Amino acid sequence: MTVLLVIIFMAFGIGAVAGDSIDKAEAMTAAKKAWDVVHLKSSIDALAPSGYDGGKGGAAATVSFEDCAFAYPTRADRPVYERLTFSIAAGEVCALVGESGAGKSTAVQLLLRYYDVDGGRISVDGTDVRDWDVSKLRGSIGLVSQEPALFTGSIADNIKYGKPNASLDEVRQAASLANALTFIDALPEGFDTQVGSRGVQLSGGQKQRVAIARAIIRKPRLLILDEATSALDSKSERVVQAALDGITATSSCTTLVIAHRLSTIRSASKICVFGKGGLLEEGTHDALLKKKSHYYALVAHQMAK
Repeated sequence: MTVLLVIIFMAFGIGAVAGDSIDKAEAMTAAKKAWDVVHLKSSIDALAPSGYDGGKGGAAATVSFEDCAFAYPTRADRPVYERLTFSIAAGEVCALVGESGAGKSTAVQLLLRYYDVDGGRISVDGTDVRDWDVSKLRGSIGLVSQEPALFTGSIADNIKYGKPNASLDEVRQAASLANALTFIDALPEGFDTQVGSRGVQLSGGQKQRVAIARAIIRKPRLLILDEATSALDSKSERVVQAALDGITATSSCTTLVIAHRLSTIRSASKICVFGKGGLLEEGTHDALLKKKSHYYALVAHQMAK
Protein backbone atom coordinates (compact mmCIF):
# COMPACT_ATOMS: atom_id res chain seq x y z
CA MET A 1 0.00 0.00 0.00
CA THR A 2 2.85 2.39 0.79
CA VAL A 3 4.43 1.80 -2.61
CA LEU A 4 1.11 2.28 -4.41
CA LEU A 5 0.36 5.53 -2.57
CA VAL A 6 3.83 6.88 -3.33
CA ILE A 7 3.43 6.07 -7.04
CA ILE A 8 -0.03 7.65 -7.19
CA PHE A 9 1.06 10.90 -5.51
CA MET A 10 4.18 11.04 -7.70
CA ALA A 11 1.97 10.68 -10.80
CA PHE A 12 -0.20 13.61 -9.64
CA GLY A 13 2.88 15.75 -9.06
CA ILE A 14 4.47 14.89 -12.40
CA GLY A 15 1.18 15.63 -14.19
CA ALA A 16 0.94 19.08 -12.56
CA VAL A 17 4.54 19.88 -13.44
CA ALA A 18 4.03 18.74 -17.03
CA GLY A 19 0.96 21.00 -17.37
CA ASP A 20 2.91 23.98 -16.05
CA SER A 21 5.74 23.34 -18.49
CA ILE A 22 3.34 23.43 -21.43
CA ASP A 23 1.79 26.69 -20.16
CA LYS A 24 5.25 28.16 -19.72
CA ALA A 25 6.22 27.31 -23.29
CA GLU A 26 2.99 28.85 -24.66
CA ALA A 27 3.47 31.97 -22.50
CA MET A 28 7.03 32.41 -23.80
CA THR A 29 5.82 32.06 -27.40
CA ALA A 30 3.00 34.58 -26.84
CA ALA A 31 5.36 37.03 -25.13
CA LYS A 32 7.76 36.85 -28.09
CA LYS A 33 4.94 37.57 -30.53
CA ALA A 34 3.76 40.53 -28.43
CA TRP A 35 7.33 41.85 -28.23
CA ASP A 36 7.73 41.59 -32.01
CA VAL A 37 4.46 43.47 -32.63
CA VAL A 38 5.29 46.27 -30.15
CA HIS A 39 8.73 46.81 -31.69
CA LEU A 40 7.67 46.41 -35.32
CA LYS A 41 8.40 49.58 -37.26
CA SER A 42 5.60 50.36 -39.71
CA SER A 43 6.42 51.74 -43.13
CA ILE A 44 3.52 54.20 -42.61
CA ASP A 45 4.21 56.42 -39.60
CA ALA A 46 0.90 58.04 -38.66
CA LEU A 47 2.54 60.18 -35.98
CA ALA A 48 5.33 61.68 -38.07
CA PRO A 49 4.62 65.45 -38.44
CA SER A 50 5.84 65.75 -41.99
CA GLY A 51 4.42 66.02 -45.48
CA TYR A 52 1.69 68.00 -47.19
CA ASP A 53 -0.84 69.39 -44.71
CA GLY A 54 -3.65 70.18 -47.13
CA GLY A 55 -3.09 73.93 -47.05
CA LYS A 56 -5.67 76.29 -45.62
CA GLY A 57 -8.52 75.33 -47.91
CA GLY A 58 -11.66 73.73 -46.51
CA ALA A 59 -13.27 73.01 -49.86
CA ALA A 60 -14.45 69.58 -50.93
CA ALA A 61 -11.65 67.18 -51.80
CA THR A 62 -10.89 65.59 -55.16
CA VAL A 63 -9.80 61.94 -55.27
CA SER A 64 -8.01 60.04 -58.01
CA PHE A 65 -6.91 56.40 -58.39
CA GLU A 66 -4.44 56.03 -61.27
CA ASP A 67 -3.43 52.55 -62.52
CA CYS A 68 -3.39 51.21 -58.96
CA ALA A 69 -2.11 47.70 -58.27
CA PHE A 70 -2.40 46.15 -54.81
CA ALA A 71 -2.31 42.84 -52.97
CA TYR A 72 -2.50 42.32 -49.21
CA PRO A 73 0.88 41.32 -47.72
CA THR A 74 -0.55 38.06 -46.37
CA ARG A 75 -1.97 37.18 -49.83
CA ALA A 76 0.67 38.56 -52.15
CA ASP A 77 -0.17 35.97 -54.81
CA ARG A 78 -3.82 37.12 -55.04
CA PRO A 79 -3.93 40.75 -56.21
CA VAL A 80 -7.01 42.78 -55.33
CA TYR A 81 -6.29 45.37 -58.03
CA GLU A 82 -4.30 44.97 -61.19
CA ARG A 83 -5.06 48.30 -62.84
CA LEU A 84 -7.69 50.39 -61.07
CA THR A 85 -8.41 53.86 -62.41
CA PHE A 86 -11.25 56.20 -61.44
CA SER A 87 -11.67 59.71 -60.06
CA ILE A 88 -14.10 61.65 -57.87
CA ALA A 89 -14.70 65.34 -58.49
CA ALA A 90 -15.07 67.88 -55.69
CA GLY A 91 -18.54 67.81 -54.15
CA GLU A 92 -19.52 64.64 -56.04
CA VAL A 93 -21.36 61.68 -54.50
CA CYS A 94 -19.61 58.57 -55.82
CA ALA A 95 -20.81 55.05 -55.04
CA LEU A 96 -18.64 51.92 -55.22
CA VAL A 97 -20.51 48.68 -55.92
CA GLY A 98 -19.58 45.15 -56.89
CA GLU A 99 -19.59 41.58 -55.66
CA SER A 100 -18.04 40.64 -52.30
CA GLY A 101 -14.27 40.61 -52.57
CA ALA A 102 -14.19 43.03 -55.51
CA GLY A 103 -12.11 45.52 -53.48
CA LYS A 104 -14.61 48.21 -52.49
CA SER A 105 -13.52 48.51 -48.85
CA THR A 106 -9.89 48.05 -49.88
CA ALA A 107 -10.11 51.35 -51.76
CA VAL A 108 -11.02 53.07 -48.46
CA GLN A 109 -8.12 51.44 -46.61
CA LEU A 110 -5.69 52.58 -49.30
CA LEU A 111 -7.16 56.08 -49.29
CA LEU A 112 -6.70 56.31 -45.50
CA ARG A 113 -3.18 54.90 -45.88
CA TYR A 114 -3.66 51.79 -43.80
CA TYR A 115 -1.74 50.26 -46.70
CA ASP A 116 0.19 51.67 -49.65
CA VAL A 117 -0.39 50.67 -53.26
CA ASP A 118 2.12 48.33 -54.92
CA GLY A 119 1.90 50.27 -58.14
CA GLY A 120 0.21 53.35 -59.52
CA ARG A 121 -0.88 56.37 -57.52
CA ILE A 122 -3.69 57.59 -55.26
CA SER A 123 -4.01 61.34 -54.94
CA VAL A 124 -6.16 63.71 -52.88
CA ASP A 125 -6.36 67.26 -54.23
CA GLY A 126 -3.75 66.29 -56.80
CA THR A 127 -1.16 65.30 -54.18
CA ASP A 128 -0.08 61.67 -53.76
CA VAL A 129 -1.36 60.36 -50.42
CA ARG A 130 2.18 59.11 -49.70
CA ASP A 131 3.31 62.75 -49.69
CA TRP A 132 0.61 63.84 -47.22
CA ASP A 133 1.07 64.24 -43.49
CA VAL A 134 -0.84 61.09 -42.44
CA SER A 135 -2.61 62.72 -39.49
CA LYS A 136 -3.69 65.69 -41.65
CA LEU A 137 -4.93 63.35 -44.38
CA ARG A 138 -7.01 61.28 -41.98
CA GLY A 139 -8.15 64.42 -40.15
CA SER A 140 -9.75 65.73 -43.35
CA ILE A 141 -11.74 62.52 -43.85
CA GLY A 142 -14.89 61.46 -41.99
CA LEU A 143 -15.52 57.70 -41.89
CA VAL A 144 -18.75 55.91 -40.98
CA SER A 145 -18.28 52.15 -41.10
CA GLN A 146 -20.66 49.20 -40.95
CA GLU A 147 -19.91 48.50 -37.27
CA PRO A 148 -19.50 51.85 -35.45
CA ALA A 149 -16.92 52.00 -32.68
CA LEU A 150 -18.33 53.72 -29.60
CA PHE A 151 -16.31 54.10 -26.42
CA THR A 152 -17.24 54.04 -22.74
CA GLY A 153 -18.48 57.50 -21.85
CA SER A 154 -21.38 59.80 -22.65
CA ILE A 155 -23.01 60.42 -26.03
CA ALA A 156 -21.48 63.91 -26.08
CA ASP A 157 -18.02 62.46 -25.41
CA ASN A 158 -18.36 60.04 -28.30
CA ILE A 159 -19.45 62.79 -30.70
CA LYS A 160 -16.60 65.02 -29.51
CA TYR A 161 -14.03 62.40 -30.49
CA GLY A 162 -14.46 63.84 -33.99
CA LYS A 163 -13.59 67.33 -32.70
CA PRO A 164 -12.32 67.36 -29.08
CA ASN A 165 -12.71 71.12 -28.61
CA ALA A 166 -16.28 71.25 -29.96
CA SER A 167 -18.87 73.25 -28.04
CA LEU A 168 -22.23 71.84 -26.94
CA ASP A 169 -23.95 73.85 -29.69
CA GLU A 170 -21.72 72.18 -32.30
CA VAL A 171 -22.45 68.77 -30.79
CA ARG A 172 -26.20 69.45 -30.94
CA GLN A 173 -25.96 70.68 -34.51
CA ALA A 174 -24.05 67.57 -35.60
CA ALA A 175 -26.60 65.34 -33.84
CA SER A 176 -29.41 67.20 -35.58
CA LEU A 177 -27.82 66.68 -39.00
CA ALA A 178 -27.39 62.99 -38.18
CA ASN A 179 -31.09 62.68 -37.28
CA ALA A 180 -30.07 61.76 -33.72
CA LEU A 181 -31.22 64.81 -31.76
CA THR A 182 -34.78 63.54 -31.23
CA PHE A 183 -33.84 60.27 -29.55
CA ILE A 184 -31.01 61.90 -27.54
CA ASP A 185 -33.29 64.61 -26.13
CA ALA A 186 -35.83 61.90 -25.22
CA LEU A 187 -33.28 60.17 -22.96
CA PRO A 188 -33.44 61.16 -19.25
CA GLU A 189 -29.85 62.40 -19.22
CA GLY A 190 -29.74 63.61 -22.82
CA PHE A 191 -26.19 64.06 -24.13
CA ASP A 192 -24.82 62.96 -20.74
CA THR A 193 -26.29 59.47 -21.20
CA GLN A 194 -23.62 56.80 -20.77
CA VAL A 195 -23.39 54.51 -23.82
CA GLY A 196 -21.67 51.65 -21.97
CA SER A 197 -18.91 49.42 -23.25
CA ARG A 198 -18.92 49.54 -27.07
CA GLY A 199 -22.23 51.40 -26.98
CA VAL A 200 -24.15 48.47 -25.52
CA GLN A 201 -26.78 50.80 -24.02
CA LEU A 202 -27.87 52.03 -27.47
CA SER A 203 -29.61 50.24 -30.31
CA GLY A 204 -27.90 49.61 -33.64
CA GLY A 205 -29.59 52.55 -35.35
CA GLN A 206 -28.82 54.88 -32.46
CA LYS A 207 -25.15 53.88 -32.41
CA GLN A 208 -24.90 54.45 -36.15
CA ARG A 209 -26.41 57.94 -35.88
CA VAL A 210 -24.00 58.87 -33.09
CA ALA A 211 -21.15 57.66 -35.33
CA ILE A 212 -22.48 59.80 -38.20
CA ALA A 213 -22.63 62.84 -35.90
CA ARG A 214 -19.04 62.16 -34.83
CA ALA A 215 -17.94 62.05 -38.47
CA ILE A 216 -19.67 65.24 -39.58
CA ILE A 217 -18.82 67.41 -36.54
CA ARG A 218 -15.26 67.69 -37.86
CA LYS A 219 -16.67 69.09 -41.13
CA PRO A 220 -14.72 66.67 -43.30
CA ARG A 221 -13.67 67.50 -46.84
CA LEU A 222 -14.30 63.86 -47.76
CA LEU A 223 -17.05 61.77 -46.14
CA ILE A 224 -16.79 57.97 -46.51
CA LEU A 225 -19.84 55.80 -45.83
CA ASP A 226 -18.67 52.18 -45.79
CA GLU A 227 -21.87 50.08 -45.88
CA ALA A 228 -23.21 52.30 -43.09
CA THR A 229 -26.71 50.75 -43.06
CA SER A 230 -26.11 47.12 -44.02
CA ALA A 231 -26.05 45.81 -40.41
CA LEU A 232 -29.35 47.46 -39.40
CA ASP A 233 -32.92 46.24 -39.40
CA SER A 234 -35.30 47.73 -41.97
CA LYS A 235 -36.79 50.34 -39.61
CA SER A 236 -33.41 51.59 -38.35
CA GLU A 237 -32.05 51.51 -41.89
CA ARG A 238 -34.78 53.88 -43.10
CA VAL A 239 -34.01 56.37 -40.30
CA VAL A 240 -30.24 56.25 -40.81
CA GLN A 241 -30.56 56.36 -44.59
CA ALA A 242 -32.76 59.45 -44.30
CA ALA A 243 -30.01 61.09 -42.26
CA LEU A 244 -27.37 60.14 -44.82
CA ASP A 245 -29.50 61.37 -47.72
CA GLY A 246 -29.98 64.70 -45.96
CA ILE A 247 -26.25 65.06 -45.35
CA THR A 248 -25.23 64.23 -48.92
CA ALA A 249 -27.90 66.59 -50.29
CA THR A 250 -26.95 69.60 -48.16
CA SER A 251 -23.24 69.09 -47.54
CA SER A 252 -20.58 70.62 -49.77
CA CYS A 253 -18.06 67.88 -49.05
CA THR A 254 -17.17 65.05 -51.42
CA THR A 255 -18.90 61.77 -50.51
CA LEU A 256 -17.75 58.21 -51.17
CA VAL A 257 -20.41 55.55 -50.57
CA ILE A 258 -19.88 51.79 -50.46
CA ALA A 259 -23.13 49.84 -50.62
CA HIS A 260 -24.39 46.31 -51.14
CA ARG A 261 -28.04 47.43 -51.19
CA LEU A 262 -28.14 49.19 -54.53
CA SER A 263 -31.44 50.90 -53.78
CA THR A 264 -29.57 53.27 -51.44
CA ILE A 265 -27.31 54.75 -54.14
CA ARG A 266 -29.76 55.48 -56.96
CA SER A 267 -29.24 59.23 -56.65
CA ALA A 268 -25.42 59.10 -56.62
CA SER A 269 -23.65 61.43 -59.07
CA LYS A 270 -21.57 58.50 -60.27
CA ILE A 271 -21.56 54.74 -59.67
CA CYS A 272 -18.34 52.77 -60.12
CA VAL A 273 -18.67 49.01 -60.58
CA PHE A 274 -15.66 47.04 -59.29
CA GLY A 275 -14.60 43.58 -60.42
CA LYS A 276 -11.86 41.50 -62.03
CA GLY A 277 -9.09 43.53 -60.43
CA GLY A 278 -10.25 46.91 -61.66
CA LEU A 279 -13.12 49.11 -62.77
CA LEU A 280 -15.72 47.39 -64.95
CA GLU A 281 -17.91 50.40 -65.72
CA GLU A 282 -19.04 53.75 -64.35
CA GLY A 283 -21.93 56.15 -64.81
CA THR A 284 -25.26 57.18 -63.30
CA HIS A 285 -27.87 54.67 -62.18
CA ASP A 286 -30.08 55.18 -65.23
CA ALA A 287 -27.19 55.18 -67.71
CA LEU A 288 -25.75 51.93 -66.33
CA LEU A 289 -29.14 50.21 -66.40
CA LYS A 290 -29.50 51.08 -70.10
CA LYS A 291 -26.18 49.34 -70.83
CA LYS A 292 -27.58 46.08 -69.43
CA SER A 293 -24.11 44.97 -68.37
CA HIS A 294 -22.46 44.36 -64.97
CA TYR A 295 -24.48 46.87 -62.93
CA TYR A 296 -27.71 45.74 -64.56
CA ALA A 297 -26.90 42.16 -63.53
CA LEU A 298 -26.27 43.21 -59.93
CA VAL A 299 -29.59 45.08 -59.75
CA ALA A 300 -31.50 42.21 -61.34
CA HIS A 301 -29.92 39.74 -58.89
CA GLN A 302 -30.99 41.82 -55.86
CA MET A 303 -34.51 42.34 -57.18
CA ALA A 304 -34.87 38.59 -57.69
CA LYS A 305 -34.22 37.88 -53.99
